[in-house]
Amino acid sequence: MSTLINAPQPQAAPLLSVQGLKVHFPTGSSRNAPVVRAVDDVSFDVPRRSIVGLVGESGSGKTTTGRALLHLIRPTAGQVLFDGQNISGLDEARMLHWRRRMQIVFQDPYASLNPRMTVAQIIGEALDTHKLAQDRRDGRIRELLERVGLDADHRKRYPHEFSGGQRQRIGIARALAVEPDFIVADEPVSALDVSVQAQVLNLLQDLQRDLGLTMLFVAHDLAVVDYLCDEVVVMYLGRVMERGPTRLVYETPRHPYTQALLSAAPVPDPRAPRQRILLKGEIPSPMNPPSGCAFRTRCPHADARCAEAIPPQRDLGQGHYAACVRIDEIKP
Repeated sequence: MSTLINAPQPQAAPLLSVQGLKVHFPTGSSRNAPVVRAVDDVSFDVPRRSIVGLVGESGSGKTTTGRALLHLIRPTAGQVLFDGQNISGLDEARMLHWRRRMQIVFQDPYASLNPRMTVAQIIGEALDTHKLAQDRRDGRIRELLERVGLDADHRKRYPHEFSGGQRQRIGIARALAVEPDFIVADEPVSALDVSVQAQVLNLLQDLQRDLGLTMLFVAHDLAVVDYLCDEVVVMYLGRVMERGPTRLVYETPRHPYTQALLSAAPVPDPRAPRQRILLKGEIPSPMNPPSGCAFRTRCPHADARCAEAIPPQRDLGQGHYAACVRIDEIKP
């Protein structure tokens, strides 16, 4: 039987698939109390062995989304599929198995480490919880510290004896201790000095490549996402405005919000010609988001159609999607 040499190969299922995710926080105990719509119907995939960037202004719902995927915050609605299994609604006991495969690196390396525990105790806690490497616990801790570029002999020290960059490396070692498949990196370099940021980013990139990790990288720095991520998801006021391969989205942004963000991002040559897009007004309250498109109150292209209905994600080809009713009228 002959085979078609050039036949398209089926794509592997994504490791993580987010479908209609909502996270609403009630502001009171009454049934009619207003709710904060922190995440409102978010959907995207994270392909295996890739890094997907989640970007947007402060208050866009990035961190809440990342934590909801790990059930550190309980989703209000929607599904989270991990390796084909629906983990939505699982209780803490049943989530323990999945937590070994899904870890997080927190934004603040000063607040995320227990100051009363040594480095060995911090990393070893994860091993104890999941009953891993019990016969070679100290050796495993030494390996992890060396893997993230720290001296294994420092494992008996306390967090206050390390710099911010070193503390973040300890946090990364803690996440790696249980050999996860998926890591949420929640703005892991935003609290670090600029001189240290590149070192931590390169470490994450090396670990992702060498260990075959899948990663969701939450950030507000578009240059960092451009450097590190294979795909990007752009959020605004709890919703996805645009998503797709990073290079494609950066070179041909189709949503006005993405265009505005990219126009404000620093570039290597400040003399390079580009048009700055200044957004009017303030970000609306997630307690009372605008009707229709969430971005319409600040969008330079908005018209009456934008208030009528929430625009669906439109397939632009090559894995590129954007949610805008005027997409055919706006120049990339």
